[in-house]
Amino acid sequence: MNVRAQVSMVFHLDKCIGCHTCSVACKNQWTDRKGVEYAWWNNVETKPGAGYPVRWEDQAERRGGWVKDGEGVKLRQGGRAATLGRLFHNPALPVLDDYYEPWTYEYEHLFTAPAGTDQPTARPVSLLDGRPLDVRAGPNWDDALGGSEVYARGDPGLEGATESERAALLEVKRLTYFFLPRMCNHCLNAACVAACPSGAIYKRGEDGVVLVSQDRCKGWRMCISACPYKKVYANWETGKSEKCILCYPRLENGEAPACFHTCVGRIRYLGVLLYDADRIPWAASRPDDELVDAQRALLLDPRDPAVAKQARADGIPEQMIDAARRSPVLRFVKDWGLALPLHAEYRTLPALFYVPPLLPVLGEPALERGLFGELGQARLSMRYLAGLFGAGNEAPVRAAYLKLSAVRLHRRASQVGDVTAADAAAALARAGLTAPQADAIHRLTALADMSERIVVPPLAREGATEPVLEPQAHHADGLGLLRVLGGGR
Repeated sequence: MNVRAQVSMVFHLDKCIGCHTCSVACKNQWTDRKGVEYAWWNNVETKPGAGYPVRWEDQAERRGGWVKDGEGVKLRQGGRAATLGRLFHNPALPVLDDYYEPWTYEYEHLFTAPAGTDQPTARPVSLLDGRPLDVRAGPNWDDALGGSEVYARGDPGLEGATESERAALLEVKRLTYFFLPRMCNHCLNAACVAACPSGAIYKRGEDGVVLVSQDRCKGWRMCISACPYKKVYANWETGKSEKCILCYPRLENGEAPACFHTCVGRIRYLGVLLYDADRIPWAASRPDDELVDAQRALLLDPRDPAVAKQARADGIPEQMIDAARRSPVLRFVKDWGLALPLHAEYRTLPALFYVPPLLPVLGEPALERGLFGELGQARLSMRYLAGLFGAGNEAPVRAAYLKLSAVRLHRRASQVGDVTAADAAAALARAGLTAPQADAIHRLTALADMSERIVVPPLAREGATEPVLEPQAHHADGLGLLRVLGGGR
């Protein structure tokens, strides 16, 4: 056992209102400068939808993440030889049109236009070259299903859907969507780290935050194509790659990242998880239908005396272990099984998990068939949701939904009275929950204050050591990241 600490996150999608406050806070703090106008380290997408950049989930074209290779895994975009062959022409890279061309407006024209009979206007102009621009896309052009005839239908997750399921996207009585905030997942098995020819991307030894060394980055952009979530961006002004740094200067001061601190819906939870780095090859190489359970099994329980003892032996300070015991992420992911990784089939073992949303059901919900209806009556198919949160396996997603609905029935029985105690108890039994667990889930979901939702561990930077970087390990054919995790503390 090789115990490591990872600052991890949970986003509760039932609570996201799509206000984009997180995105604006991040943009103002980190990417409000020349070269990264188009880069949103944090963005909020509408699902169903094609996403940002467009169709980032289509790995047949984007070539991101890992694929199973015998008993192990390999980079989808290829190993050392393939990387060398694409240094100067990489067709898997998104182009600017897949994001959007950033623009501003000719506000000066409102003041300098000559007198005339027409009202002067501020035309949109490109921030790149200043020419007039016909704006056709943005970071969430499909916000709340605007233009869904094009964008929602372009969702790669709907490629296996029937024509009736696709048509339902435009039927008023079945129209539904939810918001999906996305940022760098700071993965345990990050493909961007393994793909970088110059070894510029690394995981910090003390907290697992993935960073890009601006001194070592040579602008090869293999990290951009290797990241299946497309959360690494090219700064066209400096020629370097940039990405979310999880506001590590704030973490080092005991403060929440900017997007967490400003979240209006309080959907964001942060805490530290302990995991066994020696089992990363095993977890990443499981069949698709086992990936969610394998990642949960990779996580360790800091309340176990044997785990705590080994963590101390591996150099993890006592304060970090204590923070892991209080982590809300541990409860959502491991204790309750509510939070799930996004696209576990990419095999990056992301450190960002999502509590899936309870979607509206068809028709008028009746108590005799359950206040929230049957899962098969949801306006989005279970197959679609399993493609997002279960690597195609419906079982973990279905289990999470049963728990979410059971908690609501339990609370309605005690607070509203339109559900009998017997029905609520039956729902809890089906979901595998006890009444105290349901109350704990309700509290952390609806009532918890900032100190419970965000548990920033003491990072003790003064005693930390970065992982030793070996550039040849980062573009190897196998699990290159595993060979650089040994640096630790």
